[in-house]
Amino acid sequence: MQENQTPPKKTELKRALDRGRYAFKRLFFGNKDLPFETEGAEIESPSKLLREAFFRKKTAVVALVFLVALFLFVFIAPAFVPMDVNYTDPLQQNVAPVYSMRSVPKALKNSIQTIDGFSGFTVGLSKEGEVFVWGNSRDRLNKRDMKDIPESVKAEGATHVAAGKDHILAITKSGALVGWGDRSCGQYGFESVLNAQTTPEALRGGVLPTEVKTLVCGYQTSALVKTDGTAYAWGNKNAARNLSEFAHLSGVEKLAFTNAAAVAILQNGEIFTGTEDIFTSVATENGTVYQTPNSYLSGRKAVELAATNKCVAILTEDRELFVSGVFENGENELPTLQEGEYFLSLDGGTRHFVGVTNFGNAYAWGHGAYGQCDLQTDGKTAKAFAGALQSYTVDGEDNLVQSVGLKGYIMGTDGRGRDVFARIVHGGKMTLTIGAVAVLVSSVIAIVVGCVSGYFGGWVDVLLMRITEIFSSIPFLPFAMLLSQIIKYYDITETTRIFIIMLILGALSWTGLARMIRGQVLAEREKEFVMAARAIGVKERTIAFRHVLPNVISVILVSMTLDFAGCLLTESSLSYLGFGVQQPQPTWGNMLNGCNNSTVIQNYWWQWVFPSIFLSLAVICINIVGDALRDALDPKTVTKKE
Repeated sequence: MQENQTPPKKTELKRALDRGRYAFKRLFFGNKDLPFETEGAEIESPSKLLREAFFRKKTAVVALVFLVALFLFVFIAPAFVPMDVNYTDPLQQNVAPVYSMRSVPKALKNSIQTIDGFSGFTVGLSKEGEVFVWGNSRDRLNKRDMKDIPESVKAEGATHVAAGKDHILAITKSGALVGWGDRSCGQYGFESVLNAQTTPEALRGGVLPTEVKTLVCGYQTSALVKTDGTAYAWGNKNAARNLSEFAHLSGVEKLAFTNAAAVAILQNGEIFTGTEDIFTSVATENGTVYQTPNSYLSGRKAVELAATNKCVAILTEDRELFVSGVFENGENELPTLQEGEYFLSLDGGTRHFVGVTNFGNAYAWGHGAYGQCDLQTDGKTAKAFAGALQSYTVDGEDNLVQSVGLKGYIMGTDGRGRDVFARIVHGGKMTLTIGAVAVLVSSVIAIVVGCVSGYFGGWVDVLLMRITEIFSSIPFLPFAMLLSQIIKYYDITETTRIFIIMLILGALSWTGLARMIRGQVLAEREKEFVMAARAIGVKERTIAFRHVLPNVISVILVSMTLDFAGCLLTESSLSYLGFGVQQPQPTWGNMLNGCNNSTVIQNYWWQWVFPSIFLSLAVICINIVGDALRDALDPKTVTKKE
């Protein structure tokens, strides 16, 4: 009877698999199941020795943890921290780190008369007449704090209060018109100011609180409307180009400010904007039409008015709501009401509106990136107020129901009102990506040049080393700045430009690593395993890149790690000097570029401290990890396990 025999091909395959498993186990798990006897010593894999040598250094472990956390942070966090690179907000400029911008003081929560906000701070007035200020109240440049309420207001209490961009006005119970904050543009006070409409003399002696219907503040402007329809407006003429026509106006029902103009509802129901029509687009429930508000009204009367930076919301006597102005960020997307529901009151923030309906519901629409439009309708809302980027609802007993919107900025804002934290997150992703790509490009060039030059020698070595010397003689930073400046004049996208900067950094920083690899390869090519490979007919390029190169990989790995830190600094240096990635696309370097003046350094520390911390952390951690790898891969420094 013929015995079963394993086919030769299957036997060879099985042996090959066994050898592969054995090699893998030796590489990563040592000599647990060696097929031969040893003299009692445990043979450890190179990877295990590397791990043990590296993790014995506590500073290296801490640096590695920080580095991994930093990479995860800048590459994952952008999915949860959205950023519009073109977004700017002049009302949120230079806001210090604060997280209480919608935190209504406890003493006000159950006795709210009014809440008003125009920029980073908000003012509130209780039914008892006490004034409260919260949010980003400090003006660090001019050494002022909006929470420093004048003693007359504290002592008497107030009946009306309003907040502007950089000032607050209040009418005390005795009728005095009191202001605090910035007055350099005539926001309050009776001194003559250049290019400003001075506070009217009629208000110098004060005004009876019972005669005041509305007190309004805007972007360096102020206004007061009396119950008899007389309106006064004053402040910076450049901030409201039609301000002089509102200086002393009769027959006014309500007045509001945008960032560029004043607008009023007259007692006859018409919209007044002065001699020129400043609003030409009207958004309704049926879409957008292009005509002035008065043209759209066509004889109907307007009864309610609110304003944002660029828009006004108007409510007609037949309860139709429409918005007019320059629309952005959803301001023309009006809320959908229930059947029979209509608005009773309106209020405006920086770029959103809020209103209360006859059903006791509050709605908000417009720019809602900070959640200021996420109001919950409960049928119990009596009043709704808009801060700059917040919304507040109050019930029939003047108790705070909810506050939504911007809490603040954990790392402040820059000189254009952009969130520093969001820009650090997205800028870190850009900085680390540029550094990584530049290192890969330079390492590939260095490996090819160094390995070919060191292994083949002769005229190849001479030619490649002369080319290397030419590149190394180029002054790196000035040449990179020159190339970066040249590509500014070409019509290319910002993404392409960033990619070119990566290539420039990589193409100019390979020479040192190439020389190092050449020296290591020169030593390795004289060893016995190279002669053995030649003797059995292995191709020269195979010997160079598959036998010699792996023996110098430790040098390459350490050098790449350290070069990565160098590329981060180089990119940041270029961006800091204005030759790297350009604004508004953020990197840690060009964020620091915006802080290179004494005003920012002395007064707005958060704009340069936080980018510096992140950049320093990245570079220091990479250098520590690189040094630890170099020591771990050096056989002379590896301590044997006892």
